[in-house]
Amino acid sequence: MGRKSREIVEININELLKDLNKAYSDEWIAFYYYSWAAEFVEGPDYPTIASELKNIAKDEFEHMSELSDRIYELGGEPVRDIGELQKIANCKKVDFPKNERDLESVLNAVIEAEGCAIDVYNKLLKKVSACYDKDVRTFHLIEHILSEEIQHEEAFENLLQKRRR
Repeated sequence: MGRKSREIVEININELLKDLNKAYSDEWIAFYYYSWAAEFVEGPDYPTIASELKNIAKDEFEHMSELSDRIYELGGEPVRDIGELQKIANCKKVDFPKNERDLESVLNAVIEAEGCAIDVYNKLLKKVSACYDKDVRTFHLIEHILSEEIQHEEAFENLLQKRRR
């Protein structure tokens, strides 16, 4: 982040970096679990569900990359240790069923994970909105990610409703 940018950001950078690193950790975890699930789900309609999991995993990876960029811009460093990612994450894991053919439970697990992400980004957005005029870049990044997490939850809920018909 340049001199003038640091000058106008009047929020606690260390606290913001901590929050962004926690969200960054969440995105890595979601990317991992969704990618894994896309490869291992089975049963009726699994191609549709696997495809959606792969697409959303790509979005989660994009979010992780965007957060990483912002962490660097703010003078921080994204978490590098895989164990630390799990330790500091807000949404620590996705609880998939043991049976990969239980697609309804798979969908419920990812809906719950998206709900956690929505909570995280909603709280973070409220926090950065208090100083919108001081860090507009972070505000718009979090707003963008929150919007996509809401879309993900809806996509998974729609798949679940189709299965129940």
